[in-house]
This record gives sequence, structure tokens and C-alpha cells, in this order.
Amino acid sequence: MNKTAIWVLALPFFWLTSCHKPRSSKNINKSAADTTVASIPVAADTAVISISAGDVDSSSATTKTSTEAAAPLAVKELQFDYLVAKSKFSFKGRKQDFDNTNVNIRMKRDSVIWMSVTGIGFEVARGIITPDSIVFIDKIHKDYFVFTYEQLSKQYNFELNFPLLQAVIVGNMPFGQQPDARFVKENDFYILKQIVDRLEVDNYVAERTLKLSRLLATEVPTQNTFTLDYEDFRDVQGSLFPFVSQIMLNVRSGQEQAVNQTSMRLKHSKVELVSASPGFPFSIPSSYKRKR
Repeated sequence: MNKTAIWVLALPFFWLTSCHKPRSSKNINKSAADTTVASIPVAADTAVISISAGDVDSSSATTKTSTEAAAPLAVKELQFDYLVAKSKFSFKGRKQDFDNTNVNIRMKRDSVIWMSVTGIGFEVARGIITPDSIVFIDKIHKDYFVFTYEQLSKQYNFELNFPLLQAVIVGNMPFGQQPDARFVKENDFYILKQIVDRLEVDNYVAERTLKLSRLLATEVPTQNTFTLDYEDFRDVQGSLFPFVSQIMLNVRSGQEQAVNQTSMRLKHSKVELVSASPGFPFSIPSSYKRKR
């Protein structure tokens, strides 16, 4: 694996945060004067659902008119102390293509995300992400990278934060659900529509499981899109967890506005939720050179 491949795990998070500020998130319950999503017409075969936060039986839902507000729906989020996963990562972009790179992930909720990337029988990179910084060691080239969220925000003109990274990895909602959130019922999904600064975000929540299954984000000025699909849900110690995450980025660039497509897949072979720390070994050899 070359140096570029070490960073591809972070690409969807960087794009997703590049055009929003989390503290200013808004939902569809704004008036039509304040938001464009509120004025999007509802298709004839859809209905806005009114359902209490504790009621997960769709048969008890009461159909309202498309303009009537709905009470919050309790989307199920993964709760954990520590997480350990063995995974394979695949990437396909304009200049790079590789399959099934081995990645070991360890997490402490709200504190640490630890990653180890392995090649043929040996570790090629290791990273540790905390609420304060992101550090990666490149063992092939014997150098390392240190970033703060403030530095990344200035460099890429976006706000990156630890809670967002954590949410994407474990299958929770990347953009927090507002207390007065409204959902549109469409086929087997409840769709939460949100405006997050320049993003129009559709969260597809499965009716049967009340888990986020798909997120579609569109940047209004550019029409760049980010699609995240969670698949192969399995029971992990009483909680449903997506063992496959499919990510697709479509970004327009150049005067011709050519669309550059990037696809990524994270496929877990094993996921454990544990109560004791699995350990997060991380040190930088003195001989390694800091690249930034």
C-alpha cells in the first residue's frame, strides 16, 4: 500500500464536513422562508407519519397531511463503551484502486479511534484519532503526520470534529437528530430531511429496525453528492450493527465540470462491543520524520 492509501479512510469524513458547521445544524421544521427543503413537495404516494418517540410499531402510525408536522421518531443509535473490529477496506478512484486492505479498529466512545493497517503479514500504518488531534504513522516511509482539527479546518475550509467521525464509523446518524424532527414515510423507510448549511441531507431510516440505512447529502451550489449505505446488519450483543458500509462520492471539478467518482467499502469480519479497554498502543519512533 502506498502513502496515499493510508489516508483514504478519512476521505468521506473530510467531504462530509467540508460544507457544514455542526453547531448550526437545522432540520426541516424551519419555515419556508428560512429553508428550501421545507418547500419540497411530497410525492402522492408518500405520507408524513406522526409517531411517538417510544412507539416503534408502524401499524399504529397515523397518516397526516403532507403539511402537518410529525412528532419525533426514535432512531436507534449504537451505544457502547469500547469497540473492536477486524475489517477490510476497498477503494476505487481516478488515480488509485485497491481491494480488501486489512484494517483493525479499536474505539473508546467519545475518546479514541485507533487504526492499524496491515499488508502481507506486517503493519504498514497506524493511526490514532482523539477529540484534539489526528496522528498517523507511515511505517513504510518511516515518517508521521500530526493534524489538529483547527489546522485541517483552515487547510480544507471545513470544520472536522471527533463526534462526526465516530458516528460514521459505528453507523449512527452523522448529523444529530433534532428534538422536533419530521419524517416522511416512503415505502419501507422513514426519511428525515435536513438542511445543514449548504447541504441537503436525506436520512433513510428502516421502518422495521429504526436504524439508519442510507444517507444522501447534496451540496446545493455544486451538486456534489455523498452517499453512504449501511448493509448486512447483524446482531452484535443485542444491537444491530452494519457489517458493510458503502460510500460513493461524486465531485465536479474543472471548467468542464467533469464528475470525479470515488467509491469506498468497509467490510467487517468481526465486531465486538466490550466493557474493558482493548488497549491503544501508539508511539512514534525517534528516527521517524514528521512530515507535517
